[in-house]
Amino acid sequence: MDTNYEEFKNYPKPEEVDKWVESIWKMADSIKCDVEVLSDNGFSFSFGIRHVKNEFRYVKFMPEGMDEFYGYWQPVMSGPAPLLVHTPGYGAEISTHPELVSLGYNVLHISPLGYATPDGPDLAKQRDNNWPVLADTALSQGEKGYKQWLVNCILAIKWAMKQREVIENRISFFGTSQGGGCSMLLGSIFKDKGVRCVAADVPFLTNLPVARRFKSITYNYEPLSSIDNIEDGWRGLGFVDTISHVKRLDCPVLLTAGGKDDLCPAGAIKSFSESLPGTFSYNYFDTLGHRCSREFISLLSSWVRMYA
Repeated sequence: MDTNYEEFKNYPKPEEVDKWVESIWKMADSIKCDVEVLSDNGFSFSFGIRHVKNEFRYVKFMPEGMDEFYGYWQPVMSGPAPLLVHTPGYGAEISTHPELVSLGYNVLHISPLGYATPDGPDLAKQRDNNWPVLADTALSQGEKGYKQWLVNCILAIKWAMKQREVIENRISFFGTSQGGGCSMLLGSIFKDKGVRCVAADVPFLTNLPVARRFKSITYNYEPLSSIDNIEDGWRGLGFVDTISHVKRLDCPVLLTAGGKDDLCPAGAIKSFSESLPGTFSYNYFDTLGHRCSREFISLLSSWVRMYA
């Protein structure tokens, strides 16, 4: 970690990050979560051809003491097989991945905190026309926001691990932007708990102070302006900045970065990659902006074949 950046001086120490991860597991293990597999698979003729009719399904998770949230379950035709977990970008979209299912993987998309539902986004959960997960993380010094987001993920993954199609303790994570950053956080959280690999596409929550110095225009630093003690705000973000988890990420990590990305700058992602302790692949695309790309999908397919 580059101590030349003032914000890093407020970041939690490695042992504090370890305790934070332990507290996430403790919270998840203490919560009873009822689960309902919904009959509606979300496809309609207005969207064109249906894929694997009556196989893919929305899953409703109802954790005790927390808001309900949804996942989208995409099992292999025959198993058991490894599990790939996809997490959404900051737009809270729900997505399907039939190409990965056809390669022989179970895929679970998780939409934490109930932001996205089978009927569309729950805009009542927004504040100031935006999802509040990052602001809540900064304001609570890491005790709310993404901590609850990640607990939701663990609850959904626990359910998936019990499905007959899934090989136990063989799990990988992938996503774009927020989903890329959180896939690495989940890789850290599932260290020594079955994680095989991570694929993080133009990842947000990565080297935030460095990204700020690279003139990132992302709106996600605005929560800091409402915090009385700015050091506390950076401390909260430090728990979810993937740079704080880099030593815990000893599984293979795939990274992409775009030369036209002014939300998650390539320079911040590259400097992060240079701190990884194990196998990694940093892929820079000069003309790529901040979006999921065909390049990432191609790299992802190869990455999970090698490591998942």
